[in-house]
Amino acid sequence: MVRDVELPVLRGFLSDGEKTEWKQNIFSTAEGGPLLQSLLEGDFEAILLSPQVLDLLGGEAEAHAVEDQTIEAYLERRVLAYLSDSTEDDRSDRETALLAVAVACLHLFVQSNWTGPPVSVHVPDLLPAYLLQSVSEPQALHASLLSSLLLDGESVYSLVSNPFCLLLARVLLLSCRSQLDAFQLLPWWTLRYVSLHQQVLEARSPQLLSLAQNCMDSVARCEALLSSRTNRRLAIQFHLECAYTCLTYYEYQPAKEHFTKARELCGLDINMTGALGKRTRYQENFLAQLILDVRRKEEASVPEAESDATPTPTPVSLLPKDHALSDDTVLNKINLAEPQEHELPDLSAEEQAVILGICTDFQKNNPIHKLTDEELLAFTSCLLSQPKFWAVEVTSLGLRTKLEKGSSRRVERAMTQTQTIVDYFEEKSCPVSERLKMFYCCPAPPRWSFQRQLASLLTDLGCSSSALLIYERLEMWEDAVICYERIGQHGKAEEILRRELEKRETPSLYCLLGDVTREHEYYDRAWELSNHRSARASAQALLHLRQRQFQECVDCFERSLRINPMQLGVWFSLGCAYFALEGYEGAARAFQRCVGLEPDNCEAWNNLVCYIKLRLNCAEVARLGRDAAPHWPGVLEILVRAVVEDLIDNQGEHGSTHKSKLKELMGRVTSCSSTDAQVWRLYARLYGDGHSNNPEDNEKALQFLSKAHRCETQVSGWEKEPSTFREVMKRAVDMANVTLSCCRVKTNHQEAVQLLNSARLSLKSLASKAKQLYADVATGEIQADLSDDVKELEQLIKELQDLSAQLRSQ
Repeated sequence: MVRDVELPVLRGFLSDGEKTEWKQNIFSTAEGGPLLQSLLEGDFEAILLSPQVLDLLGGEAEAHAVEDQTIEAYLERRVLAYLSDSTEDDRSDRETALLAVAVACLHLFVQSNWTGPPVSVHVPDLLPAYLLQSVSEPQALHASLLSSLLLDGESVYSLVSNPFCLLLARVLLLSCRSQLDAFQLLPWWTLRYVSLHQQVLEARSPQLLSLAQNCMDSVARCEALLSSRTNRRLAIQFHLECAYTCLTYYEYQPAKEHFTKARELCGLDINMTGALGKRTRYQENFLAQLILDVRRKEEASVPEAESDATPTPTPVSLLPKDHALSDDTVLNKINLAEPQEHELPDLSAEEQAVILGICTDFQKNNPIHKLTDEELLAFTSCLLSQPKFWAVEVTSLGLRTKLEKGSSRRVERAMTQTQTIVDYFEEKSCPVSERLKMFYCCPAPPRWSFQRQLASLLTDLGCSSSALLIYERLEMWEDAVICYERIGQHGKAEEILRRELEKRETPSLYCLLGDVTREHEYYDRAWELSNHRSARASAQALLHLRQRQFQECVDCFERSLRINPMQLGVWFSLGCAYFALEGYEGAARAFQRCVGLEPDNCEAWNNLVCYIKLRLNCAEVARLGRDAAPHWPGVLEILVRAVVEDLIDNQGEHGSTHKSKLKELMGRVTSCSSTDAQVWRLYARLYGDGHSNNPEDNEKALQFLSKAHRCETQVSGWEKEPSTFREVMKRAVDMANVTLSCCRVKTNHQEAVQLLNSARLSLKSLASKAKQLYADVATGEIQADLSDDVKELEQLIKELQDLSAQLRSQ
C-alpha cells in the first residue's frame, strides 16, 4: 500500500483536503515532520542545514573513521547507521525523514542546474573535516564529487553545480533503497534521479538505462496509483516521464505508447488543422494557415476529488518574457478570420504537458524539413498562448528559438529570447517552488544548454569571438575547438587544449588534443588516465579510419562499444570500417544496431541495402523490410524483385516463397504511407503489373497503378520538368493499357465503364497539360520529344471511349 506521505510529496503540494490532516498528524512528528514541511514550502536548503541532517551527515567522530573511505561509502554507512539506531516506534518517522532528504537533494540539484535561482551548498559544513583532508581545496573536492558520479566511462559535465546533492540522492535512492522499501513509489524518485544524472553525463549510460527500466516496471505495478481515477493526474505525469526516459535511450516505440496513454488519460483531442487567417501585415485575403486544434472529449470529466490536485498556474509576471516578433512584415501571431471557432480550452498543467509531449514525439519521429518546422511552430504557438508554468514555457520558448534561428525575419527574436532565458536563471523574483511545477514531465534543458544555444546563434551570425568567450566560460572545449577550426585558427585550438591540460588532466581533453593533432599518443594517454573505461578515448579509431588502417579502426571501435554500446555514431563508423574490410556480416550487425537506435538514420539504412544487394538473404530482407519499409522504398524494391524474379538467396531459398508475407507487408506499408507513388508501383509489380493470368491480380494491380498515378500528379510542380512529364505519360499509357485489358474480360459492365471513364479523364488531363505547357505558341505544335507520346495518349483516349460506349450499349 502507498504510504500517506508519498502522493503529496510526488505532487509537490497539499490539496485543500490534506492541509488540516498534515498539520495535525504529519508535520508534528519529531524527525520527518519539520523536513516535510520545509520540502513542501520549497525551502530545500533548510532541510540540508536542519539539525537532524547535520547530525546524520557530520555527526561521526574521527575515532570511528574508516581508512581511505570515499564520500559515497561514508554517506551510505551513516544512513544505514541512522536507520539501525531507530526503535520500532520511530523507524517510520526516520524513513520519512530520509525520503524528504532525498527529494530535497534532487530539487536542489534541479534548482542549481536547470531552474535557478542559484543556490550554493557548502559541503565542508555538512561533512566531517577528517573525511575531506585529501580534498581540502574546493576544486579538488568538486573533482572528487564528479568522479563519484562517473558511469560507464562517461564523465560528468565539469561545471555542474552542487554535485554533492545528486550524490547524496543516489546513496539514498540506490545504495540504501532496501532499507526504504516501505515506500512503494520510491522507484519513481529513482527514475527522476536517472533522468537528471543522464543529462549531466557526456553520453548515454547503459547502467542508467537498466535502472530506469526497472524503476518504470516497479511503478507500473503499483495499482493504487495508476488504476485509481482520483490519481489520474499523477498517472499522466508518470507516463510522460517514462516517455521522455525512453526517448533518451532511443526507445521510440515504448515512448510513443506512453505518450498515447497520457493523452488518453487527459482526454484531449489534439490535431493539426487548417484555418483561414493572415500571417503578414500587408496580406489582403485570408488564406489557409496551419494551426493546432485542441479539444476536450465530452466524456473527459474531472472528479471532484482531483479538482484541486493539479498545480495552480504561476503568475505571468513571474515567468520569462515571451518576446513579440518586431518585424515590419510578418505578424507576431496568425490573425485568424474566425478565432472563436478555434479557441483553446483553459488548459491544466497536465494538459499542457501532454501537448508538449506530443510535440516532442512528433519532432523525434519526423525528418528535419520546413513542413515539420511549421507543424512544430503550431505546437509552440498553442502552448505559448497560455503562459502558466515555468517548465512548459521555457521548453516551448527554447524549441521556438531553435526553429526560428534559420529565418532572417525571426533570428533577432531567437537571439533576444535565448538571452532572456539565460538571464532568467539569476532572477530571484520567481520562487523555485513555482519553477518546479511539472518540471519532471517536461524536457526542459539545463542552463548550459541555453548558453550553448546562444553561442551557436552567435556563430551563425558571424560573431565567432563572442561565441568563443561563451564556450570557454562554459568549458565546452569541443565546441571551442570547432569554432577555432572554423575560423582557421588551428594553432589556437591546440594551444587552448594544452593550457587546460596544464591545469587538470582529463581523458576528454586528451581526446580532443588527439583530434586536433592527429597523434595516437594522446588517445593512449586518455585511455590510461581513464583506467581503460573511457569510450571516448577509443576515438583514435577515427584517426585509423582516416589513415585507412581499417583493422586497427575496427578493434578500437569494438573496444569502445564494449564499454558503452549506446554510441550511435560509433556503430555507424564501425559499419563503414567493416565494409572497407569486406566484413559484410560485421557491417550488417553494426548498421542494424544503428537503425535500432535511430530508425530514421537514412545513411545506415542505405548501407544496409548495399549489404542486402551483396549478400541476398530473402528471410533477412523481409525482416529488415518490416522496419525499413515506411521510410526507405529502396529496401522494398529489393524485396519485390527477389520475389517476382524468384531469386535464390544465399541460404538456397526461393524468393517466391515469401510472396504472401510480402503482400501482407506491402499492405501495412501503404496504410501508413499512402502518398508514395514508387511504393504503389512496387505493390502493382508484386501482382504482375496487370499482366498476370489471374484476373483478380490484374484488377489489384490496376488499382495500385491508378493510386501511383494520382500520387505522381499531386506533387507540386511535377509537370514543369519535361523529362518527368514524359515519364508520367509513359506510366499513364501502361495504366490505360491495363485498364483496357481488365475491362474487356470484366463481367460487371457498370464497374468496367467507371474504370474506363476514370482512365480516360486522367489521360485527357495529361494531354491538355502537354498542349498548354509544351506547345509552340505560334504553330500549336508540341515539342518533338513529347509529340509521339501525346499522340499515343490521344489514341488510347479514343480506345477507352469506344470500349466504354460498347459496354454501355450492351
